[in-house]
Amino acid sequence: MKKSKLIRRLNWFYSIEKSQVDLYTAQSRKIDDIYLKKTMARVAVIEQQHVDNIASKIKKLGGKPTFIGDKVAPIAGKIAGKITGKTGVINILKTDIALEEKAMRDYKDFILESGLDENLFELLWSNLIDEDLHTSWFASKVAELKN
Repeated sequence: MKKSKLIRRLNWFYSIEKSQVDLYTAQSRKIDDIYLKKTMARVAVIEQQHVDNIASKIKKLGGKPTFIGDKVAPIAGKIAGKITGKTGVINILKTDIALEEKAMRDYKDFILESGLDENLFELLWSNLIDEDLHTSWFASKVAELKN
C-alpha cells in the first residue's frame, strides 16, 4: 500500500478514536452509577492509547494527524456524549455498541489489506480486540439492565 494511502487510512482511525475519547468522557460525566461512570472513563483512557499509538505511527510514516482528527472529532465526540448522556444508560450503551461495531468492521477491513508491516499489523489487531472487548462489555451490561 502506498504511504499516502496508508497515512489517510490511519488518519481515519485517528479521527474515530479521538472522537471516542471525548464521547466516553462526556458520557461518563452524565452517568450516576459509579461503576458505569468509572468504566466509561476507563474505556476513554484505552481509546486515548489508541489515539497516541496511531498518531505515533502516522508521524513515523512522515505524515501528521489531520485537522479533522485533532479539532473536529473531539468536538463531535463531546456533543454526541452530551446528547446520548441524556437518553439513559441503555441508549448510551446501544449507541456505543454501534460505534464500536463500525470501528471493528473498519479495523478488520484494514487488517485484511496487504502490505502492512508487522508493527502496524499488531497495532491494528490490538485496537480491534479492545473495541471487541468494549462491545462485549456494553452488550452484557445492556442485557443485565434489561433484566
